[in-house]
Amino acid sequence: MHSRSDSGKFSSGVNPKKTLILPEEMRGELKRPLGLLIEGSSDETVRRLEEIYSFMKPPMFASVGDFVSRNLLAHHLEPDIIVFDGRIMRRDVEPIEPKGRLEIRTRNRPGMIEEGAWEALEEAVKLKRGVAVLVEGEEDLMVIPLISLMPLGSIIVYGQPNAGVVMIEVNRKMKEWAEGFMARMGKSGDEDEDDLN
Repeated sequence: MHSRSDSGKFSSGVNPKKTLILPEEMRGELKRPLGLLIEGSSDETVRRLEEIYSFMKPPMFASVGDFVSRNLLAHHLEPDIIVFDGRIMRRDVEPIEPKGRLEIRTRNRPGMIEEGAWEALEEAVKLKRGVAVLVEGEEDLMVIPLISLMPLGSIIVYGQPNAGVVMIEVNRKMKEWAEGFMARMGKSGDEDEDDLN
């Protein structure tokens, strides 16, 4: 049975001090939106997010992905935390300029949630606002630990390719889902496992 404090910290069996590896058979679970899919053009999706943000007044707001983060910043909707890797649809793009944000750099290989990436996100959440997390590698799975780390009532947005953006409200149900999902992921760092490097 899971237990957790409202701070969103782990108190389940998942050990964030180990690299978590996404098994092939679990990948399909992430193809569906993890929250509310907001369809439309860049302008339309930001306008809808502005309405939701004004109504919900979340304690923390994060965006994951270069395209969605750029779009929000261009429309002057400033997430407290932006997470990006300098790639859009697997193609390299010019990295986002942090512009006054505290920049945290980390490494995260595709299909994994690495210990260092977890620690970078944890630091970003502790700082609360004005943070940019630049991921060397891939940021796709960073939504999942953010759900666990961010306070209840927070909002996370990420891009859904060729559809729009997905908005996640961080509630107890989503925290339980994230913890359960990560608990099922493969783990490195056990004595009987090979080193991934």
